Parts: sequence; C-alpha cells; structure tokens
Amino acid sequence: MTESVPVLIVCDDSMIPVYAKPGDAGADLRASHEAIVPAGERLLVKTGCSLALPNGYVGLVHPRSGLALNHGITVLNSPGTIDAGYRGEIMVTLFNSSNEDFHIGVGDRIAQLLIQQVAKAEFIRVERLPQSDRGESGYGSSGKK
Repeated sequence: MTESVPVLIVCDDSMIPVYAKPGDAGADLRASHEAIVPAGERLLVKTGCSLALPNGYVGLVHPRSGLALNHGITVLNSPGTIDAGYRGEIMVTLFNSSNEDFHIGVGDRIAQLLIQQVAKAEFIRVERLPQSDRGESGYGSSGKK
C-alpha cells in the first residue's frame, strides 16, 4: 500500500530526491558540489535540498549499497536523522573506508532518503523493569549460527 506523504522541498530540479525504481524505499540524494572524500577520512557533503516533513514523520539518511561495496563509502552516522522541525539543507557525512581518495561530482547519488512515520514514546520511570525471555543478554547473546 502506497501512502502519499506531502514533503515540501526547496532545491534545484536536478537535486530533487527520486526513487530509482518502483517499490524502492529510499529516494536518492545527490551531491550539489564536487568534492573528494580522502582515504580513511570523512567529509560533509551538501545536497542542495531543504525540506519540511509533516509532524509525526522523520527522514532517515542511509548509505547506498553500491558505494559501500565498490568504493568503501558509507554514511558515518547511519542512519542520519532529519527531524520534522528541521528546515536547513540536508547534508550527508560520508566516510571513506578505502585506501583511495573518492571523487564526487555534481549530481552524483551519495545516499538514500527514507521517510518514515514515527511514534512518540511516553517515558515512565519505574523502579524495576518487567521480566522477558531475553533479560539483560546483549551483544552476541544469540550465538554465532
């Protein structure tokens, strides 16, 4: 089921996020300027887009799998969070995990933007949490296989 969510956007027409294929969850974000992400370093890349999400929604910025696999480029704070009240330019912190500098051209797809509905939690302070099957087991608690 497709739900239409109005997202107001300010940017050049060539920078508007686009879903590459029907059924894609993420719309491509593009670089608005040329840049080089040095090997082993991070860089903030501008997209030229600002948007307004409806209350109750969030924009999540995820890496592109092809950039990660082929070039070692990922979104450092993945997923990046765009709150409904934020009106500034969307910028993406890219990290280059490879041993080679990575060139970005104007219009290159650098990340994916997912729009999701969010629930607000009511935090209730208690003296003790209810028991669960998992309990306090954390990292690696489910085993290797």
